[in-house]
Amino acid sequence: MRLGLNLGYWGMGNDHQNLALAVEADRLGYDVVWVAEAYGSDAPSVLAWVGARTERIGLGSAVMQIPARTPAATAMTAATLDTLSQGRFRLGLGVSGPQVSEGWHGVRFAKPLGRTREYVDIVRTALRRERLSYAGEHYRLPLPDGPGAALKLTVHPVREEIPVYLASIGPKNTELAGEIADGWLAVFFSPEHAGEQLGYLAEGRQRVGKDLAGFDIAPTVPICPGDDWRACADAIRGYAALYVGGMGSRKQNFYKDLVIRMGFADAAEEVQRRYLERDHAGAMAALPVEFLDAIALLGPVERIADRMQAFAQAGVTTLSLVPMLQDPTRGVETLRLAVEALELAGVCK
Repeated sequence: MRLGLNLGYWGMGNDHQNLALAVEADRLGYDVVWVAEAYGSDAPSVLAWVGARTERIGLGSAVMQIPARTPAATAMTAATLDTLSQGRFRLGLGVSGPQVSEGWHGVRFAKPLGRTREYVDIVRTALRRERLSYAGEHYRLPLPDGPGAALKLTVHPVREEIPVYLASIGPKNTELAGEIADGWLAVFFSPEHAGEQLGYLAEGRQRVGKDLAGFDIAPTVPICPGDDWRACADAIRGYAALYVGGMGSRKQNFYKDLVIRMGFADAAEEVQRRYLERDHAGAMAALPVEFLDAIALLGPVERIADRMQAFAQAGVTTLSLVPMLQDPTRGVETLRLAVEALELAGVCK
């Protein structure tokens, strides 16, 4: 199992701290640094900046939003970042949710599976530098009734294939990730609750005559070291409550649905109710400590090492860490402690 670093979103006062974390992760030999986007900072700009200040670490989008760009624009960005970084880019994609897709980008959220399949197909066609001609349900290139030409990407990516990752939560989308992607970007991953999700991945792989060997399972996992793991759990309550309670509407929240499938149905409903009523403190308090412990690395280094073993045994190949500390010095110390814990766990790759 390799270590990764997820910097999340940019531009909220943590810019320089995040850059320091990326530089330290590069020095420590972390495999990849991921950057997110929602409706603030965009992932490619931040990755270009991080890539210019690092030397070896992989650069991944977790994710670039499918409704935010045409497939051809995403292929251009991927090829450019891969060329500038000398072959370090990994393209993580996701459909986002209906609130962002329709409210921010003006793109209907309907049929996300079909759109994702066609989108990835077009991106890969463009990156192979084939003339772009596509006739699908959701995308037509060139448009059939105009002067458009079937064009070919002019940039030559460093590698023949840029790895494609899909962020997915629901069963069908996770199956699709196994079928058409090179890796899976997971959230709220718990070794004790992941059997069903991994089964969906395996079904997708079987569809194309493959198994999970060589497929990168890369969950984002909060980490907070300290003497008292229960006190450490409090540091991730805000992060978890935002997703369970606030990422989506009352009727449609994929993160809440996942927590329900993990066996925390009553708590998930209570967290969402309180969060949507703007009782954020109550929403955070309603999260069971058992759930927080299941999805994070908490406590002394020995306890973190034990949990790392559990993640590796569950099939995780890249453990992408989110240090839950605001102080940059402590964040750097956490990255170093994680390396120590990985070596102690005996699951280094």
